[in-house]
Amino acid sequence: MDLVLLCVFLPLVTVAWGQYGDYYYGPYNYGDNDEWVNVYRQGFNFQCPHGQVIVAVRSVFSKKEGSDRLWNYACMPAAQSLGEPTECWWEEINRAGTEWYQTCSNNGLVAGFQSQYFPSVLDREWQFYCCRYSRRCPYSCWLTTEYPGHYGEDMDMMMYTYDHYIRGATTTFSAVHR
Repeated sequence: MDLVLLCVFLPLVTVAWGQYGDYYYGPYNYGDNDEWVNVYRQGFNFQCPHGQVIVAVRSVFSKKEGSDRLWNYACMPAAQSLGEPTECWWEEINRAGTEWYQTCSNNGLVAGFQSQYFPSVLDREWQFYCCRYSRRCPYSCWLTTEYPGHYGEDMDMMMYTYDHYIRGATTTFSAVHR
């Protein structure tokens, strides 16, 4: 499913349009290119610092490593127009080997991910860490068109303007492609 997750994760990441500003920020700093939040076939937990949200997702795929992916994320402070974070929580788990679609409940923005790999299905389960801010984020959302054309392609997705946020993601699962 990691293959399918990549294929669908990027195209179906939901983006929320912020309230103010149209500022361009250059490429995000993921840290050293060799630093990933996980190793193949292992779980991980990544959370942005308090008051920051995920603004970039990077991943590389390896079929020989159990059709798994390495993941890396970049965070930035949420726009001041959103106010301060009022609460953060972990959403329900999206089980491995199934299709799923999820956005942060209660108008939250994605501020982290937790994932566990399951070798029996060559797939990961996912859980989103979401934060809600004191000023409501508008609901004009859409699915991004930034995605790999094939499940095994690398991905590097960034929110290029300061007023776009990741609200969720979706995936498909194929027992054939895993």
